[in-house]
Amino acid sequence: MFLAGFWFATMRRPFRDYHVLADLWQLDWPFLRQLIVIGTPISIGSLMQYGVLSAAALLAGLISTSALAAHQIALQMTVITSMIAFGISMAVAVRVGHAVGRSDGSGIQRAGLAAILLGTLIAALLTVAVIVARFEIAELFVDKSAGDADATIGLTAELLIVAASLFVTDAAQSIAAGGLRGLKDTRVPLLFVGIAYWLIGFSLGYVLGLKIGLGAIGIWIGLSIGTTIYAGLLVLRFHLLASRRALRAVT
Repeated sequence: MFLAGFWFATMRRPFRDYHVLADLWQLDWPFLRQLIVIGTPISIGSLMQYGVLSAAALLAGLISTSALAAHQIALQMTVITSMIAFGISMAVAVRVGHAVGRSDGSGIQRAGLAAILLGTLIAALLTVAVIVARFEIAELFVDKSAGDADATIGLTAELLIVAASLFVTDAAQSIAAGGLRGLKDTRVPLLFVGIAYWLIGFSLGYVLGLKIGLGAIGIWIGLSIGTTIYAGLLVLRFHLLASRRALRAVT
């Protein structure tokens, strides 16, 4: 794959006209510093997001093996359904960046809001599909010959209902984060990750799951609430910054 991409970038038109490797050994230090400043919060934020899911798996493992199995199945479905929103987030980062480059304030708003609307609509359709087929999905992952297969399938089906509740908000947060990257705003979203996922989501999941006794369902209720808060903060942040850009362009 790397060799194929390298060949296209250096040999095929119109890519070869850009001479991407012409200044390979001449580092642009100001540009490199900008990449580090923007990219470091993104990488730390991703680590914290995936970290809270791993921590949730540890909590589920403290409950039972069936809870851990159901948690992993729900997590796998969440990852699969989030891929579409992830692709849209990459596209909106580019579109918003282009609009910023041409000082098009209204274009920033249109690109971001249209992408969020598209992503949430697709996620809503996937939510319905997962809820309707929750038992069939659980049976794909669970060996029916196992002794606790029925209990695991039943728990997984219940857990998928709770997990499906965050598909829409997860899509919204992913796409809004992409729009903010196009605006070079990555530090504040990192703060939002710590507040929404760890301070609220994980803590609430721990209390509901292990202290109150809701089990894996309580853990995922906490994750769902944390994701919803995170999505709301990112969407509001994007709307605020995009509105400022639009107002600045008009004045």
